[in-house]
Amino acid sequence: MSVLSLRRGAVGVGAAAVLAATGTWVMWPAQIDGRLWGEVRPVIEARIAAESLGGGHGEGVAAPRARWFCEAKALELEEHGGEVRAGVNALCVAYAVRGDTLVECAAGQYPQVVRLERDGAAAGGYRVVAREEPPDGEGYGRWTESHFGVLTRASLRNPMSSRTLEATARVHFGLPADADVGEC
Repeated sequence: MSVLSLRRGAVGVGAAAVLAATGTWVMWPAQIDGRLWGEVRPVIEARIAAESLGGGHGEGVAAPRARWFCEAKALELEEHGGEVRAGVNALCVAYAVRGDTLVECAAGQYPQVVRLERDGAAAGGYRVVAREEPPDGEGYGRWTESHFGVLTRASLRNPMSSRTLEATARVHFGLPADADVGEC
């Protein structure tokens, strides 16, 4: 075996190792910074709930006094120079009350990318500058592929629990903690 063949082999092995390490880094979700998530989560959830009121995910709400409750789960979170990119999975449920029963009128779980920037004058110290979500139907897969890594996309298939939202809705509507949950 010639020296040239050994060099090519070493370069090939080195390149493969770099590509494998880079691919793993790109596809593996980063650790979520708990402090940062604690700061931006309320801002994100308030924005998602507010935008659910006027259409889109709220269009199917049958009860006129229904209220949206939303919870976001951090999938990816990055901060660079005062700007934050949060890849989240959001669960929003519209609840109302019938008698002494909490009723679920509409619900949706969908991934989103929310961009925020620090703003001392804004509630929570951040303001949302952009929010993207996938289109319904055909473009959904392409959108999630272009916005999330492979392992993060796999986690989007896991249903989120609505227990926290139910508890929050019971308190909001003045219902007992053990009030039944029915359909609208």
